[in-house]
Amino acid sequence: MWVLGLMSGTSMDGIDAALLETDGERVTAFGPTLTRPYDEPFRERLRDILGLDDPSADLVRDLTLRHAEAVKALLAGAGQGADLIGFHGHTVLHRPEEGKTLQIGDGALLAEMTGIDVVGDFRSADVAAGGQGAPLVPVYHAALAASLEKPLAVLNIGGVANVTYIGPHGGVLAFDTGPGNALIDDWMLAMTGYPIDENGALAQEGHVDEAAVSEFIEHSWFAEPPPKSLDRDEFALFAKRLVGGMSPADGAATLCALTVAAVARAERHLPRVPRRWLVSGGGRKNPVLMSGLRFGLGVSVEPVEEVGWNGDALEAQAFAYLAARSLAGLPISYPSTTGVKEPMTGGRLFKTG
Repeated sequence: MWVLGLMSGTSMDGIDAALLETDGERVTAFGPTLTRPYDEPFRERLRDILGLDDPSADLVRDLTLRHAEAVKALLAGAGQGADLIGFHGHTVLHRPEEGKTLQIGDGALLAEMTGIDVVGDFRSADVAAGGQGAPLVPVYHAALAASLEKPLAVLNIGGVANVTYIGPHGGVLAFDTGPGNALIDDWMLAMTGYPIDENGALAQEGHVDEAAVSEFIEHSWFAEPPPKSLDRDEFALFAKRLVGGMSPADGAATLCALTVAAVARAERHLPRVPRRWLVSGGGRKNPVLMSGLRFGLGVSVEPVEEVGWNGDALEAQAFAYLAARSLAGLPISYPSTTGVKEPMTGGRLFKTG
């Protein structure tokens, strides 16, 4: 069936939407994709509720309506319908060690607005069962990578960075590596008023404070074995102390180095050294991050486009795939991805009418 996936990531840049033909096991066709950026006032409203567990009903409704508009725009442009929607919502709180994760968005309203059944609330069942609730995309990475040489690592650099390791015989291990773009984006907004470091331009002008990087990477979290996941702002105060007082350029360069160092440290947790790293998410467009990864990992590091994947739409496609799996009762999380005790499905179905 054709499933429309929706993703609003921790970078808070907007909504990604993608059509995928799948039965929840095989991916048989890729459809069109679309990105609808958030306006800055709405992005600020999202920032204001990060870490809170009681978002206003108005904000939840506004977020849902924006997703409904994205659905309608994508389908209109595609000239086709969808059988199902996979609706991630937007994560505002993620504390799995406390049994909490919250992705805002009204699945019932989205189904009503679009006339299409919706699968949402993908993470809460896993967390309730003792898992981390993240990352969930690895099962999709594994499906896409079936024919690629292994061992392979797929690194997603969104607000938080996470890795999927796919072993020679198809075994999957996945976990968050540390901050991705979130610390860089927040620094840029505070220092320049602009929400991202476009093409790493500011970081390229700066100098890395190696002492700050060394102190950062010695944090005990990086030594903890997977499974593990992070809230977007887990390291915000720590990083602010490390880079506070630096020039805007030096801070941007140092924060890029923190993300790279966290990925390099994460490699120690992998069963074998990957032959290749494929990078998705906004971070793959930052040449400072990509050159740092190539130097730090010492193997091929390429954007996922090198193997024909769509790095801008990958997570939206993944939640289309996960919605199909949920509908079929197939697992979406595993002991080696979220730490749940046994493979389990997840997601909640919101039917029209």
